[in-house]
Amino acid sequence: HVSRAERQRADLLQQTQSLTQVPPAPPMPLRDTHTQHILSLLFGKNSSWLVFLEEETNVKVTKLLQALRKFDRRKEWFLGKPLHDEESTIIHHYAFAENPSIFKYPDFSAAWALSIPLLDRLANKVRDDPLKSDFTIDLKHEVALYIWENGQGPRLTAVPELCTEPEHSPTAQHCATTLSSPAPLCGEPVKKEDIFVAVKTCKKFHTERVSVVKKTWEREASLFEYYSDHTDPSIPTIDLGVPNTERGHCGKTFAILERYVSDAVPKTRWLLVVDDDTLISLPRLQMLLSCYDPSEPVCLGERYGYGLGQGGYSYITGGGGMVFSRAAVVRLLASDCKCYSNDAPDDMVLGMCLNALGLPVTHSSLFHQARPEDYSRDFLAHQVPISFHKHWNIDPIAVFNRWLKDESRSTSPHGLNKSTKEEL
Repeated sequence: HVSRAERQRADLLQQTQSLTQVPPAPPMPLRDTHTQHILSLLFGKNSSWLVFLEEETNVKVTKLLQALRKFDRRKEWFLGKPLHDEESTIIHHYAFAENPSIFKYPDFSAAWALSIPLLDRLANKVRDDPLKSDFTIDLKHEVALYIWENGQGPRLTAVPELCTEPEHSPTAQHCATTLSSPAPLCGEPVKKEDIFVAVKTCKKFHTERVSVVKKTWEREASLFEYYSDHTDPSIPTIDLGVPNTERGHCGKTFAILERYVSDAVPKTRWLLVVDDDTLISLPRLQMLLSCYDPSEPVCLGERYGYGLGQGGYSYITGGGGMVFSRAAVVRLLASDCKCYSNDAPDDMVLGMCLNALGLPVTHSSLFHQARPEDYSRDFLAHQVPISFHKHWNIDPIAVFNRWLKDESRSTSPHGLNKSTKEEL
């Protein structure tokens, strides 16, 4: 991620050298703890706009400047490519339930911008009234809500030049921003023999949910175990001696971590922990993991936050799939971090542990804690997703076949065809 950000910085600075005007302030890689207040202090006196980019966002600086000049920089503006919900969704706390499509929020991949007058006001707001939300789930929606401020602040204004078209698409000629196509691979996909897959289940879901896993993505795994509160040789399942709990599964997850580093299972570089109602593409995961070093403590998935405005922590949402390098598991188990109860939320307890150890939680927007219906269509349109979660009110096999199944396979050692690589 650092190298991708540095390449992006170099490209932006190279483009500004060809401009006759004074180049803008150099782009600054941001950490989660940076606030609008810090940004205002750094850039507010010399800049007209603050533009946020994702690492896969390509920028044509001249076109971006032309697009921004259409707006009076002395006024408050919140600019971006609008997304909206088709139906009320849990990831947005069922906001605007009567008409979800009425509220627009930015697609971060297309870039989004704040005018300095708006930035200054938000900086003062953050300083005088610190953020109090417990959970940070979908930042782009929550940022838009914070700026809108129940109608007192500006709504998102659509800018057609902020796009998520592929970089070399003929339809992207008017775009100031595009997306890299394909996203960079970092070498050969990780071998499936290097990933140990742990599925959490329980007796009451052996028929309903495990059967779906077997009909969809289990066949892509090489090393695979089901962990339950009941031993069923027909699946088979393994009883770890931890009773099933209706809510969090911390006891079970920590037992899985202990088993992973024991001699009971083959030694692999990666551990994937998923729920029995998680739908996942293992070939796509193999490709993504080629970008990470398993000798480092890597913790990867969809990142949520708890109490971040009050010194809280980030964590990987369990339903979307939690990926750990062996080094990360060893560090976790060597610490004093443990479950405070078997039914504690495993993903959040792991987040607290990682935070205490100073280990980063790495976010990927390709993992999803909810169903496809819970995300904007335009947001998913430029993704090749890795996972979705929950079987509620859907046909999970149909969802897998539509969103996660790669129809053809080459005869390559990794079973990945060329088109899949290009998509990712």
